[in-house]
Amino acid sequence: MRRVYLDHAATSPVRREVVEAMLPHFSETMGNASSLHMFGQRAKRALEMARQSVASALGADLKEIYFTSGGTESNNLAIKGVARANSHRGRHLITSAIERHSVLNAFRHLETEGYQVTYLPVDDQGIVDLNALEHSIRDDTILISIMLANNEVGHH
Repeated sequence: MRRVYLDHAATSPVRREVVEAMLPHFSETMGNASSLHMFGQRAKRALEMARQSVASALGADLKEIYFTSGGTESNNLAIKGVARANSHRGRHLITSAIERHSVLNAFRHLETEGYQVTYLPVDDQGIVDLNALEHSIRDDTILISIMLANNEVGHH
């Protein structure tokens, strides 16, 4: 029986070019980029070169590029970071009821800090009603976070 992997929204194979670029760092130039010794400093240089490459590809500034360990950490950094950085402008947030657990948990945590969150319902296809979204936006809304494609229903 031929098996087909269909969960690329959760994880995907690593491109060959990336594997080849990373191989030396797994075996030859390993080191903690925060360490002061030679191995750590080599790792730090490699990390900064990667940061420059990503920034250049995105047309971003170096200080705008953060590397995280995965999706949960990224979601927490983005959602909580945007909310807290803009709390002086408002404390209302909007998301959908079917976001990934890490996203929903970040919003629930922000509720414990006094933020108000609107959880938009979705239809039987997992799609947010744009009129409902528009009517949920308030003067104190500082963040709207809704996934483009749902990994469970596959729509976008």
